[in-house]
Amino acid sequence: MAGRIEGQHVLVTGGARGIGAAIAAKALAEGALVSIIDLDEAAGRELLLALGAGKRASFTAGDVRRASDIARALETAAKMFGPVNGLVNNAGRNVYADPVTMTEQEWEDVFSVDLKSAWLAARAVLPAMKAAKKGAIVNIASLHAEMTYPGMFPYAAAKSGLVGLTRSLALEVGQWQIRVNALSPGYVETALVAEFFARNDANLREKVLAAHPMRRMGSPAEIANCAIFLLSDEASFVTGANWRVDGGLGARFAG
Repeated sequence: MAGRIEGQHVLVTGGARGIGAAIAAKALAEGALVSIIDLDEAAGRELLLALGAGKRASFTAGDVRRASDIARALETAAKMFGPVNGLVNNAGRNVYADPVTMTEQEWEDVFSVDLKSAWLAARAVLPAMKAAKKGAIVNIASLHAEMTYPGMFPYAAAKSGLVGLTRSLALEVGQWQIRVNALSPGYVETALVAEFFARNDANLREKVLAAHPMRRMGSPAEIANCAIFLLSDEASFVTGANWRVDGGLGARFAG
């Protein structure tokens, strides 16, 4: 079903690759105007060329940990496409730390990307959404918010915080008909998941696939499909929710 977010202006953080890039592509296919902010300028420019969206997409190189960078990206995007109607907080990073040897700065670095940036971006777009009395925010969390894996401290804490932020923000802005939801992907074929497998034994990938009821991992496009639904009016009574998109992995016991 095409055109579900026709004419909307969607901002995607961390949108140069992986799930973010897939969401940007799907949003364009559904009729939206799309703005992307990402640290990786080369990947962002390459994505714009690949999307072939002409004047319907923009990219700004920036660090989502900095309110000033978000403000600059938003100012550029708003001049082109008007106020943001839909925000996808996709920017995130893996982390592999020891709870004893991890430094305070390393902790701050993790939470500034995986949690703080979502608040900063929401804070930037909410005034216009309130004025319009309409808007949608989708936070890309993780199945790690409910279950996690040894050696990935404190990723689960950051993603759990993002789900909590989703619930709190939904309550704060609901009276303006602004909806806030989270998506929690499981294993998805992205560079971050490939990095995870590269750090472990060669057989782990096969073990993971065997644990999936569907015997496969997801694709970025499958996550994007759910994100677009949550941005669209088809999800007009969905807010404060955390949607698992994990191929059933979280439904089973270990063993």
